[in-house]
Amino acid sequence: MQPIPTTEPVRLTGRLDPPPNRWLWLLKWLLAIPHYIVLIFLWIAVWVVTIIAFFAILFTARYPRPLFDFTVGVLRWSWRVGYYSYSVLGTDRYPPFTLAEREDYPATLSVVYPERLSRGLVLVKWWLLAIPHYLLGGAIAGSSYSGYRWMDDAAGRYGTPSLVGLLVLYVGLTLLFAGRYPRGIYDLLMGIQRWGYRVSCYVSLLTDRYPPFRLDQGGDEPAAGTRPVTPGAPNE
Repeated sequence: MQPIPTTEPVRLTGRLDPPPNRWLWLLKWLLAIPHYIVLIFLWIAVWVVTIIAFFAILFTARYPRPLFDFTVGVLRWSWRVGYYSYSVLGTDRYPPFTLAEREDYPATLSVVYPERLSRGLVLVKWWLLAIPHYLLGGAIAGSSYSGYRWMDDAAGRYGTPSLVGLLVLYVGLTLLFAGRYPRGIYDLLMGIQRWGYRVSCYVSLLTDRYPPFRLDQGGDEPAAGTRPVTPGAPNE
């Protein structure tokens, strides 16, 4: 197994807190309502910010830093709420009400600020170039997939039955009856969420790095600067 370079600008991590409570997951939809309400308004603001950023990039090739930090903060907040609730069920620690990174919280998300972005790509990457991801995301996440975000973390719901929804339900039932979190399911859910947030950052115009079609599973990102490659597998 050989490492090849990777320069992923989006870094998403999670730490599985052992052991999650057997029954608390049944109430998390209720406990997370304050976050859902705040996130609805924050995501409305993100849509406005993204439109402003679109024209800023088109004319200056730069994403205004305060607007960039705001959008990343909303994504980070959404990830913490999703990790706590029905995207992963990875922790029972209540998410903080903040856009800032909290290194002490078991779910983190960071995006490298790009000094310059392509004026040409900003015209097509959020719809045309992302179509393959939209199609695959719809198959995985069901009708809750909006074409802009991988999962409807802000609303905490799924539309039609989906792979992610079924996996999370299996996790909840396993917690309830066995008191444990299946590690293999956790790694898979983290891979799906990591992929999804890379797509979200790309279509939010935060990066020009095209999201790779792969699941980097597990709580941690691949080691800095490298990722493992199976012999005979094609390089990206």
